[in-house]
Amino acid sequence: MQPKDLLQLTEQFGSPIYVYDAEKIKSQYNRLTKAFSKVDNLRINYAMKALSNVAILQLLREMGSGLDTVSIQEVLLGLHAGYAPEKIFYTPNGVSLEEIEEVNAMGVQINIDNLSILEQFGAKHPNVPVCIRINPHVMAGGNTNISVGHIDSKFGISIHQLPHLVRIVENTKMNIVGIHMHTGSDILDIEVFLYAAEILFDAAKNFKNLEFLDFGSGFKVPYKKDDIETDIEELGKKLSKRFNAFCKEYGKELTLIFEPGKFLVSEAGSFLVKVNVIKQTTSTVFAGVDSGFNHLIRPMLYGSQHQIDNISNPKGKERFYSVVGYICETDTFANNRRIPEIKEGDILSFRNAGAYCYSMASNYNSRYRPAEVLWMNGQGYLIRAHETFEDLLTNQIPLPIEATV
Repeated sequence: MQPKDLLQLTEQFGSPIYVYDAEKIKSQYNRLTKAFSKVDNLRINYAMKALSNVAILQLLREMGSGLDTVSIQEVLLGLHAGYAPEKIFYTPNGVSLEEIEEVNAMGVQINIDNLSILEQFGAKHPNVPVCIRINPHVMAGGNTNISVGHIDSKFGISIHQLPHLVRIVENTKMNIVGIHMHTGSDILDIEVFLYAAEILFDAAKNFKNLEFLDFGSGFKVPYKKDDIETDIEELGKKLSKRFNAFCKEYGKELTLIFEPGKFLVSEAGSFLVKVNVIKQTTSTVFAGVDSGFNHLIRPMLYGSQHQIDNISNPKGKERFYSVVGYICETDTFANNRRIPEIKEGDILSFRNAGAYCYSMASNYNSRYRPAEVLWMNGQGYLIRAHETFEDLLTNQIPLPIEATV
């Protein structure tokens, strides 16, 4: 997308606004499938927690993607978007047995990540095909909040508990059809990922009726110029060779599954805001915008850096700005960032706004959540409207008159 297209969309739909480039999503999907083209049975399950708009789900469904879901609500959204139940994986954490049973009744693939629920579910439903999530105790991720494979993580069944796991499966006669792992987001070193994969291969040897191995995702995408990213092509070359060799050892052609979220949608997203005020203090120039961490929380939550472009004045002289939001709390998008000169009324574009931006948005300070637009075939399609005051009141119930007297 060009800056002129983004500016036109803010004129058409207002600001703040999220915009997603369909072509970038498609190119990322095709890049991943091409990298693993040497694997006969490859399946991509989009991790929809990154961006769960139904239109995005439909776009990926048309490309052949399945879904990775983490809640019953995500499962329902996937079914609403037209996915067949068998194309949906359900990998919850810390949910009740009742929720898992309810999802199982919908016909989706269940992935269980703790021994207690595994034993209870297996005792009641021994014939249901189940996948098991293993914690390989391999550290990955650019922030502790998104590293989920380390030894202190709440996710997965510890690889050191494998004997206990095998005993539960033998006692319940469960039907284990898959083994899964996920080390965390922002994988920098593919050798670390390959090391974790070997742990998964060793664990898989304990189960004789497997149909697939799910290697999770967490592939890093670039967030700024010359930023490092996961070398998908190199990973595809090395892991494909090792996976194919394991299938021969196992004596059966298995399916290789990935569940990318950020990799598919992050770079496709732009978040557009308008500058409300330029505020000069004794040491800082603030650019205050019509948004806040209620719309893009990642910089405050993870310390994430999103490149900020002044698309109203892209060739202006660069100055240092701290870009801040309108939330009544510390609300900083960037500190002392070099950006082409900003004036009140300019439109700023935050890159990498496709993943974990709208999906983590809130109504903090009773602010409305923005609209979402899909840019496809040279046209902007509104795929979620701006919220209104009526939306804030939805589900709120006033006190009865007699209770206020």
